[in-house]
Amino acid sequence: MKIKSIEPFILHAPINLGSISDSTHTISHWGIVGVKLVTEDGLAGYGFTGTHAHLASDRLITSCISGCYAPLLLGEDAADGDRLWLKLARYPAIQWVGRAGVTHIALAAIDIALWDLRAKKAGLPLWKLLGGATVDKLEAYNTDIGWLSMSKDKLVDGCKRTIEHDGFRRLKIKVGHADPMIDIDRFEAVRHAVGPNVTIAVDANGKWDLPTCQRFCARAEALDVFWFEEPMWYDDIRSHAALAQSTSIPIALGEQLYTAEAFSSFIDAAAVEFVQPDVTRLAGITEYIQVAHNAHSHRLPVVAHVGDMGQVHVHLSYWHPATSMLEYIPWIKDCFVEPIRVEGGFYVRPEAPGAGCTLTEQAIADYSKAC
Repeated sequence: MKIKSIEPFILHAPINLGSISDSTHTISHWGIVGVKLVTEDGLAGYGFTGTHAHLASDRLITSCISGCYAPLLLGEDAADGDRLWLKLARYPAIQWVGRAGVTHIALAAIDIALWDLRAKKAGLPLWKLLGGATVDKLEAYNTDIGWLSMSKDKLVDGCKRTIEHDGFRRLKIKVGHADPMIDIDRFEAVRHAVGPNVTIAVDANGKWDLPTCQRFCARAEALDVFWFEEPMWYDDIRSHAALAQSTSIPIALGEQLYTAEAFSSFIDAAAVEFVQPDVTRLAGITEYIQVAHNAHSHRLPVVAHVGDMGQVHVHLSYWHPATSMLEYIPWIKDCFVEPIRVEGGFYVRPEAPGAGCTLTEQAIADYSKAC
């Protein structure tokens, strides 16, 4: 499987809801930014990271792929997993300018493409290549009904609909108003509408400080909050540990952590209880596995954040023994040959060879941007 060509790409796919906001971001498109690796025998592997569809920053990623990593990949054997990952992740000149950020998520796209190639070469879906499914059914929780930009009435209606008609039993809603009591009111309305047997998590996207979070949690504990995700600034280990000690609501995070070492720091400080690695933020599947194994060794559940919108994570989640559920956001599913599918609140296990990243020709034609 010697690599013959390296072809970066940028796609900007429109969000099905038109535009959404959480406490920190407002977006109308999702960026699918990555690379197609082609071997000498014509096999193609795809890998990508997820972005906010900002063309200038997306081009930094593809420039890093073509200018920094491509010369290191040409002629290499894609089957050499750990050796090749270490060659790229520890290459001195690239390591010098960034152990996270642009260089790291460019490596994420490449590593996913390499795993896609290996699974396709073996004729197996990624979850089977990794060792087989450890759960019979992978439950989905729906995030796409809980955006902060939705009015309270629309929020409640969407949550009721996804429970009553779509079969979900798990939801996540966004919080992060300047006055956290507004979020308590919205949560109470959802809880009243869907009843006590539905799991509801909340996500602040790093918006609040420690006193605001403690005030929110003091009121929210009685409402049965499943977890409190990214309550504060992403790198603030001390405050997350203090919050975890002061509330019975479990803390979830990982979306904005780029390295295995960052996850270790939060785990060692008892600052996280639901570990949320993302292959598009970490250096791909290889580093995701490191994080998931570390969490599992501490008996912590792993629930991936879906910067890939679930295409790769559905494979990893079916396989890894610390995982029993996965976030559902269906924005880009129709861009792929084998899109994610949820039926009755559970992910359908993918069966096509590969990691679920092969783009359709239609998506490439409709959404491509010049690199």
